[in-house]
Amino acid sequence: MTPAVAAPGNPADNGGLSERTARQINALQRVKATQSKAESKVDSRLVVEQRLRQDRSLLSAAPELNTGIAVAGNGSVLVEIRADKVSDELVGEVRKLGGVLRHVSPDTRTVRAELPLSSLARLAARGDVRQIEPASEAMTARAGAPKSTESKEARGKRIAEQTRAALAAKQQRAGVAAVTSEGDRVHAADTARRDFKISGVGVKLCAMSDGVDSLAALRSQGELPAVDVLAGQEGDGDEGTAMLEILHDVAPGATLGFATAFNGDASFADNIRKLRYDLKCDVIVDDVLYFNESPFQDGIIAAAVNDVTGNGALFFSSAGNEGNLADGTSGHWEGKFVDSGKGIGRFVGTAHDFDPGVGTQIINPMSAGSGAKPVTLFWADPLLRSTNDYDLYLLNANGDVVSLSQGVQDGLQSPYERVDTTAGGQRLAVVKYRGEDKYLSLSVLRGRFKDADGFKGFATSGVTRGHSAAKNAFSVAAAPAAKAFTGGEVGDPANPAGPFPGVFDGNSKLERFSSDGPRRVFFNADGTPVSAPEGEVRQKPDLTAADGVVTKTPGFSPFYGTSASAPHAAAIAGLILSGNPGLPAADVRQALTSTAIDIGAPGVDNRAGAGIVLTDKVLAYTGASPQPRAVAQSPTVSPTSGDGDAWLEPGESASLFLPVLNNGDGTAASVSVALTATTPGVTIAPRTKNYGTIEAGQTGLNQFAITVPSTHLIGDPVVLSARVTFAGSLSPTVTSLSIPIGQPSAVAKNFAYAGDAVAIPDGDSAGASVTIPVTGVGRASKVTFSVDGTDCSAAEGSTTAGISHTYVGDLVGTLTSPSGQVITLFQRQGGSGNNLCQVVFDDGAAQPFSGVVPGQAPFTGTWRPISPLSPTLRGTADGTWTVKVVDNVRTDVGHLRSLSLHINGYE
Repeated sequence: MTPAVAAPGNPADNGGLSERTARQINALQRVKATQSKAESKVDSRLVVEQRLRQDRSLLSAAPELNTGIAVAGNGSVLVEIRADKVSDELVGEVRKLGGVLRHVSPDTRTVRAELPLSSLARLAARGDVRQIEPASEAMTARAGAPKSTESKEARGKRIAEQTRAALAAKQQRAGVAAVTSEGDRVHAADTARRDFKISGVGVKLCAMSDGVDSLAALRSQGELPAVDVLAGQEGDGDEGTAMLEILHDVAPGATLGFATAFNGDASFADNIRKLRYDLKCDVIVDDVLYFNESPFQDGIIAAAVNDVTGNGALFFSSAGNEGNLADGTSGHWEGKFVDSGKGIGRFVGTAHDFDPGVGTQIINPMSAGSGAKPVTLFWADPLLRSTNDYDLYLLNANGDVVSLSQGVQDGLQSPYERVDTTAGGQRLAVVKYRGEDKYLSLSVLRGRFKDADGFKGFATSGVTRGHSAAKNAFSVAAAPAAKAFTGGEVGDPANPAGPFPGVFDGNSKLERFSSDGPRRVFFNADGTPVSAPEGEVRQKPDLTAADGVVTKTPGFSPFYGTSASAPHAAAIAGLILSGNPGLPAADVRQALTSTAIDIGAPGVDNRAGAGIVLTDKVLAYTGASPQPRAVAQSPTVSPTSGDGDAWLEPGESASLFLPVLNNGDGTAASVSVALTATTPGVTIAPRTKNYGTIEAGQTGLNQFAITVPSTHLIGDPVVLSARVTFAGSLSPTVTSLSIPIGQPSAVAKNFAYAGDAVAIPDGDSAGASVTIPVTGVGRASKVTFSVDGTDCSAAEGSTTAGISHTYVGDLVGTLTSPSGQVITLFQRQGGSGNNLCQVVFDDGAAQPFSGVVPGQAPFTGTWRPISPLSPTLRGTADGTWTVKVVDNVRTDVGHLRSLSLHINGYE
């Protein structure tokens, strides 16, 4: 059937489609109709951008067209390659085509790489490639802050200034109070911690966001404790720092971890799993939405959430700041495709009719405040298996096509199209190019559908989506803690204020920008349909918590958005686990939802979920109680036989003094330690000692006797297991203790890298690696690592620095021992400073390398590494050591030249 051609005259007479618009779409559909089979696996915006570079005449048909694709000066683009399997052959082909690897994820079958735009069709011709997309993009759920355009150089300068100021302030900080989020008060967390004597001890809380730029500065100021940052995943930005502050304010006894979520959706998913399985995080919270996250199926990020929640972790996420229907702030429409009968293109396709009444309207107008917003279209097909083909067109008020997304869906691709608005007041049209009438989801993220020029803006509820809508995730809406948010669009009513210094109650109001639900899901994570024909409806959001709070993180005072509310709820969950160790996740959910204060429509609703969480109520509901946690500490050894020196040696006995620290919240009663040797031939007497009662924060001490057989090898440590039992749910704790045997040598043996200079790949996750062979040491008593060099300067292109590199703040350096211990030496410190030369990394150094600033370049002297070198003492020093340096950001280059290990053995 030949579609009807748009009638001339008033566009409103044709549902909003002008004849000029139809002609422009005709020309663009010609591109789609002439794509090769390989090109059909490449995102349409990439294809059109490449065609434009080959033939600019396409712009004569659509003069306002902008694909939105960022092409570097060398003609390359950053893309996601989705494959049946990530193989060495695929990675090799990417490199062969001139690609630079950013992230390789076998688990999600994704490669993120920078490739020449002209090479994409060739790569897509491979049978194992399913789809090539522009790099997946994301945003945090912070409200009111413009997208950062800060350059790498400006960022480095800012971080250096913050660090310098923090170190200066540290000298004068005595008596200066730390900044505490108002959320601590309005959630009654401060009084609940006092009354229940619960601090978060025994729980690890981990955040994911953009980055932790100010982490070193805030640690210097006493605002944050040590944070376990996943190696190389510190990210860029400071929203993660602000989230960590909130976690620490509400649950100060918990340990903290972090990983960025901003290196692509596959990296985000991988980091979720690493936080749980590698860093042992009990509660994970994020504030990120990737634009390509489907509303209708759990994608790769949601699948990772499902993995870690299935493993017992609690996962909290921002519901989003995309508005809601009740407050008139929604930029979301979803529902079944309705054929308008209006032909769009010369080839095929009819437009969707947004008007549910008797009229026809095939465009949906956006508000004047909807400029520079991402727009996404999804339909109810499985990911990477869509057989129905829909397209998305962005029009200006004159009817010109401003942008398009018209990918081919023929069974290999995902049901997803994306454009970005370029100004306010633009319009959207959805075209069914081929296939069945499917259920659609159209969102202008942080924008609104609004009546304009005689056209009605059609919106629905249900904008929240993605991994925060995973079944077992907690999706968190926002309510102000204190001052009212001042953002919004022209003509909006005033935003609500919060109760601070009071506590949330039933009169508290939601933020007007907070996203609404519910979420309708049509497919299981594996792409099979859910059992219900109309989809599975998930109640989202789940809970509400505070935003609009102060932090010490620069630029985040106040901190608005569901980015701030999610860590408040996560920290309260951490207090629940701290007072109820081992409580099942289902019971935590029951406690949070049962005690929440209803603030929206009566009962559980699609804006506030169950309501606002109050800490005192939920701790009372769970019967939380202060938990002791008695843990063995490092012992001291005093020989009682032998040659009379201070070192325990083979054939000698010693008194072993073992301290036990109660680092929990409650009193540890009936503390007993069973000390056993896992090293053959070593005897401990007595095996068990009673430590009695140890108050919270106190240490008990007892004496044991240890004897080492004469056959024991010098340098091999004696390994003991200290099992501490006490009255409490966290009992027992088991600690492995290592006792050095023999006198450490005062003389270090030196081992240097002897090869040629190795270039550090620019912005490539593979990095540069060199090896240092070590022989004749055996067990090490001490290890230091040095970046050597002769003439030390900050000159660009230095050939004498041990590591020459412009902008050292791009680099992450690790050292791997023969036994597999991976030590992070430096991790994106130093900002714009050039070169490391005559640098020694030593656990005993007075200053951490995390505190360096660009003005100290070239970086020299002795510093503590980011993670201690001492774990490398656990195995033999003999074997191959590997030094790896990764450049995480494009545009700066350098080399590895002169590197050394300095290892003390035993006498």
